[in-house]
Amino acid sequence: MTNSPKRTYKETLDYLFYQLPMFQRIGPAAFKKDLGNILALSKALDSPHLQFRSIHLAGTNGKGSTAHMLAAVLQAAGYKVGLYTSPHYRDFRERIKINGTFISERQVVDFVDHYESVFEQVKPSFFEITVAMAFTHFAREEVDVAVVETGLGGRLDSTNILQPDLSIITNISFDHQQFLGNTLAAIAGEKAGIIKKKTPVVIGETQKETYPILAEKAKQWEAPLSFADQEIEARPLRTTLSSTIFEIWRKGELWLEELEVDVKASYQALNLQTVLQSLLVLQENRLFSWELTSLRTGLQQLRTLSHFIGRWQILDRNPLIIADSAHNEGGLKLTLEQLLELPFRRLHLVFGTVRDKELDKVLPLLPKIATYYFAKADVPRGLEAKLLKKTAAMEDLKGRAYSSVPKALEAARRAATKEDVIFVGGSIFVVAEVV
Repeated sequence: MTNSPKRTYKETLDYLFYQLPMFQRIGPAAFKKDLGNILALSKALDSPHLQFRSIHLAGTNGKGSTAHMLAAVLQAAGYKVGLYTSPHYRDFRERIKINGTFISERQVVDFVDHYESVFEQVKPSFFEITVAMAFTHFAREEVDVAVVETGLGGRLDSTNILQPDLSIITNISFDHQQFLGNTLAAIAGEKAGIIKKKTPVVIGETQKETYPILAEKAKQWEAPLSFADQEIEARPLRTTLSSTIFEIWRKGELWLEELEVDVKASYQALNLQTVLQSLLVLQENRLFSWELTSLRTGLQQLRTLSHFIGRWQILDRNPLIIADSAHNEGGLKLTLEQLLELPFRRLHLVFGTVRDKELDKVLPLLPKIATYYFAKADVPRGLEAKLLKKTAAMEDLKGRAYSSVPKALEAARRAATKEDVIFVGGSIFVVAEVV
């Protein structure tokens, strides 16, 4: 690596964000439809993806939460755990962590400086460089295992050059149809692209439309297949403002009592089932071992161990302000169900989304009893607040448009009493501006 960086950290981020095609910023134009670039990059970097063991996750909803839970438990079990997730909220380095610690600013700068000539030849996207950076970091730091989340889809995702010990597909729902297909079966086919030969695969949810595709792909690759919801049942017992206590049943028998997860979300039961089944598969195949104390510690200290943010995150308590980054049909439905279970006098929703979101699927889910504060996230993909307000009015969702997310939240704060609840969501980019 170079001793005198050509760029500062800020200049390096400017290079990554503004000179490279970035889906988070510009949307579909940044999407690559083959693995050619990431394979060329990896070859130039001495194939870092083959230098560490990994667990690979895809799915429409829940893969971020599942990845963080899994990483936290393995970390509590004594392993050195890399974690790659996307997108980030506030800090680019959130994407690349080892035992909850971000890659350093200097490591980001040095990586870009050192390999810039390679980038000029390959012409990769932002996501491809970030994946290469993560894999290089994990290889250099000699992690015991890296938990790696796909960005979009599976089959053609840049992370899909991995040869993992375990593949996980959380669930299949509608999102990014312009790339993945307009039916659940088509989307499942793309997600199933992470299934590898003779590598165990755990599916989070059994779904009638997707089961045949996933089962056939697993059979084709001789991959041992299990469905978490057929093996494990996580029953929410009670919640605090910030955590959920579950009772866990395995194959119809009580297995774990009073299992606390450091996030208030009964809907995390689905992700927890996937995590537990994945851990059992790792144990049964003698891939990674763990004790029940590690399991309990990892889940109880989830946010601290894995730096888990943006999911049912409490920003204030007087009034109660909650931010959650669920943004598609499946995720929003579960989050809003939980939101409506809270006691409140009035409900205020600070809401924004991106231009390429199918509003006809999202807006009908939103509660009509709420007062809305529509805002455009500070990214080029953000949907103009006035247009969002106009479209939402057709679903009888009433509110005002604001020029920024912070201004919308401030207006909600002014209007709310201590008996009210304010929710911030609709897009990870909206949540990123307040967490």
